[in-house]
Amino acid sequence: MARNVGILAMDIYFPPTCVQQEALEAHDGASKGKYTIGLGQDCMAFCTEVEDVISMSLTAVTSLLEKYGIDPKQIGRLEVGSETVIDKSKSIKTFLMQIFEKHGNTDVEGVDSTNACYGGTAALFNCVNWVESNSWDGRYGLVVCTDSAVYAEGPARPTGGAAAIAMLIGPDAPIAFESKFRGSYMSHAYDFYKPNLASEYPVVDGKLSQTCYLMALDSCYKQLCKKYEKVEGTQFSLSDADYFLFHSPYNKLVQKSFARLVFNDVVRNASSVDEVAKEKLGPFSNLTVDESYQNRDLEKLSQQVAKPLYDAKVQPTTLIPKQVGNMYTASVYAAFVSLIHNKSSKLAGKRVIMFSYGSGLTATMFSLRLHEGQNPFSLSNIATVMNVEGKLKSRHEFPPGKFVETLKLMEHRYGAKDFVTSKDSSLLAPGTYYLTKVDSMYRRFYAQKDGVSTASEIGSVANGHW
Repeated sequence: MARNVGILAMDIYFPPTCVQQEALEAHDGASKGKYTIGLGQDCMAFCTEVEDVISMSLTAVTSLLEKYGIDPKQIGRLEVGSETVIDKSKSIKTFLMQIFEKHGNTDVEGVDSTNACYGGTAALFNCVNWVESNSWDGRYGLVVCTDSAVYAEGPARPTGGAAAIAMLIGPDAPIAFESKFRGSYMSHAYDFYKPNLASEYPVVDGKLSQTCYLMALDSCYKQLCKKYEKVEGTQFSLSDADYFLFHSPYNKLVQKSFARLVFNDVVRNASSVDEVAKEKLGPFSNLTVDESYQNRDLEKLSQQVAKPLYDAKVQPTTLIPKQVGNMYTASVYAAFVSLIHNKSSKLAGKRVIMFSYGSGLTATMFSLRLHEGQNPFSLSNIATVMNVEGKLKSRHEFPPGKFVETLKLMEHRYGAKDFVTSKDSSLLAPGTYYLTKVDSMYRRFYAQKDGVSTASEIGSVANGHW
């Protein structure tokens, strides 16, 4: 059996176009600090008319394979997680097969997984389970999390974002799954959903969504603790993991979520809880669960008590979610990318707890154990290859007015056919894929920018060849 199965390599792509949250506040007439302090966000990436979830995925996968020298024939399973609907039948994975077909590899299992922001985690679990199973044929698995999060004008719009993350899955990984330590929570709720297929905008019940998120967090943490204690024979608490990563619709919810785990440890009387936390949060342990979700004093005080631990165990994971925004399926993995970027030289031997949430609702908390690994599959090389700092620095800030105009165009184009884009790739880095046209049969065509700003086009099947 394969051992230490997990993530061997990663790469991330996000659009070079972004808008500053502070500028968006002023443009929207919002009170100063509403988006930056209230939501905890700094900047937001968005797709222009030449980018979408397919182009971002093509870019991320091609980049990962090239930078790590992976022969496309070595990929045996490819799974995509996304909630951005391009087609109700044809999976995003089938578009990515263009990369593998030209190398003669059509024997690739897997399709798309969809349930709000959880699809990427479902795809990841599927690939890990495949490598750990009798079905594994010795090749790598590949997971892609890709989404463009956009909202109608109003209070939810600043919680958008866009990105694609590609992860190579195999044995002897520097980022290995501790599969026995995993807790899930699945339920039925209408907190965030997309029933109108003529629009990419969701229906959101903000207050319910936050409560559902925290309820799922509580349940997953309880299940993970129970499984840990059964295996290890000792109580689990926040001190047993070095970092905690969360799905991040916006950073303020991440702050509240970690504080909620601190409160959980107080209620459980975990051995790691200090006397200050017990003294300040103990009186709230008499609240019912429902009361505790609505209690503002508990929310505020628990964040204050949790802050030193938050700064050590969570803050290093927040860079990209705060700079790029809500990336839906890619969100929690962007937090992981941030951690590797910030701490790669100090992560060997560390345990990381991940919390993945998808509205509707699905959630899992799971554990990873990190090792330095060996090049090219090492933590230090993953950090180098992803080049997070370079990608953030090379972005182009759009004024809010131009951002709003772009979203109006995208709204008009959603589900449309028979149009040609501007094909303007001037802001895109070499190697980036972009949308060139959608024909009268809704078929989508993409090109890849090379170092001299020319492009080779890929598109629909003709006579069995691309």
